[in-house]
Amino acid sequence: MRHEHVKRELWEMPSRSYRCHRALSKGMIGTTRSPRVANVLVPLGNVSPLVRTGCAASRPGTSYGQDFRIISACFISSDVFLSRVVKSNNVAETYDRCPISLPHDSVEQMSLLVKKADQPENAKLLKVAIIGAPNAGKSTLSNSLLGRKVFAVSKKVHTTRSRTLGVITEDDTQIILLDTPGVTTPTKVKRHQLENSFLEDPWNTVKEADLVVVMVDVSDKWACRKLDLEVLKCLTQYPEVPAVLVLNKVDLLKCKSKLLEVTADLTCGVVNGRKLRLKSVIKPPSTERRTGREPWSPARGDDTEIHGEVALDEGSKAKGGLRTLKTTQGWAHFKDVFMLTAVDTEDVETLKRYLFVTAKIGSWEYHSDVLTDQTPEELCKNIVREKLLEYLPKEVPYSMTQCIDLWHERENGELDIAVKLYVTKEGHMKMVIGQAGQMVARIAKEAGEDLSSVFLRVVKLKLSVKVKN
Repeated sequence: MRHEHVKRELWEMPSRSYRCHRALSKGMIGTTRSPRVANVLVPLGNVSPLVRTGCAASRPGTSYGQDFRIISACFISSDVFLSRVVKSNNVAETYDRCPISLPHDSVEQMSLLVKKADQPENAKLLKVAIIGAPNAGKSTLSNSLLGRKVFAVSKKVHTTRSRTLGVITEDDTQIILLDTPGVTTPTKVKRHQLENSFLEDPWNTVKEADLVVVMVDVSDKWACRKLDLEVLKCLTQYPEVPAVLVLNKVDLLKCKSKLLEVTADLTCGVVNGRKLRLKSVIKPPSTERRTGREPWSPARGDDTEIHGEVALDEGSKAKGGLRTLKTTQGWAHFKDVFMLTAVDTEDVETLKRYLFVTAKIGSWEYHSDVLTDQTPEELCKNIVREKLLEYLPKEVPYSMTQCIDLWHERENGELDIAVKLYVTKEGHMKMVIGQAGQMVARIAKEAGEDLSSVFLRVVKLKLSVKVKN
């Protein structure tokens, strides 16, 4: 073994039996070969859980410079989960199923939503609330889990305006995804004139959920070191609902080893009731100088168990204890931690399988053909709004409204849709139309393509722009 570097930090947890990512994705027991991590060759049994189960930041064996290698999977703290995955090969075949089309008629969609569920014997159900700060990637993750683009996504904040539902039904299990607006404060809602759904929906959704997925954008250097205060309030209000942490956009993080520090901060060094420990290993001299506040970094030298204040004591669960949350960095009651890129199918598949094996015996709430609770018109407006947010500057898309003038199915099955866009200023109308009508034509083309993939038919979308009186 070469000792050319100085130090690097990796996770270590009390010894348990773990399986590698191959067991997760293919139902096979992991290989016993010794992996190379940070230029240190160690037996598989001694590798930290994070490395043994991997990190969904990359493909297996991908190196990210400085000889730090990450295996594609996730951080799992439960032996029971892993054993169930190994025994349930029938759960993984998710992409062979014919895609479900969303009814293009509102009456058909409403009839489908109230149709009696066609559940088998011993049906399983899991309701998953996805919460997080604005732009954390909640809707992107929901789309990836569904395998279809049903929720609007954009780089701008507040794309999702209210809670939206997506349904995954496979074999005897139904997963209900509850996509929510980014958590915010009453002050911001009033300042930006947002709907009350921004304040109410995340809380109400967590209340009815069986599992909470808390998403954090690790590419945001400010947001990734401390959970959003509103998220902490929500978790504290409903501590009986199990929660998992999902670190998103790991592909945008240049130094992958920082994921370990972020995990320590956001979990207060505790996952599934067990304290984590940081182990001193090899690290390049250039990274020895540490910047910023790192409350969970151990002292130099031998392995040191993390000690510190657990995020939420019993007193903080009471209403009066919410004051302490302002100084709280993370949540010490996460059951598991996943590291992934929401747009990567392979990364998301690991989380998807976790949801399926977590589902409990229960009656389905929807027919297996249900994909979302959105009406066709709502979905159309959301997708058009997504394109407006993506291509128009600043406040322009936020001040616009829409009206559907035409919704007609041709004899050949093609769907004609005409949407009128209302703007508040003449200058905004010029921006939307663009030079020689290129901007509005581009928005109509891309939105029409997205609608075609949802309705599984040719959609011809026409947009017109008018100044609101």
